[in-house]
Amino acid sequence: MSADIAHELHGDREKKRAATAATSARVRIVLALGPATAAAGVVWAFVQPWRLTLLDPHGQGFWWLLAEPPLYIVLVGVLFRVLIARALVQDMEDAGR
Repeated sequence: MSADIAHELHGDREKKRAATAATSARVRIVLALGPATAAAGVVWAFVQPWRLTLLDPHGQGFWWLLAEPPLYIVLVGVLFRVLIARALVQDMEDAGR
């Protein structure tokens, strides 16, 4: 094997490692969006507990109890992670090939 071919193969490996590191960082960010959103909803619920009418339901109707903005944020974060993030990661990996 000549030195030129060996250097070329070594350079290809380094390029693949750099591309994998960039892709894995993007993948980790996409996968972290859902849990980060859900955590933001939980923090919002603790910072503004008066928004949670479930804590004091007297005189509130069903729809008023159902409409809890911090709970919606937690639900959106969980649904994003379960339903959307995996498909996005798969598309990113397919595009990288």
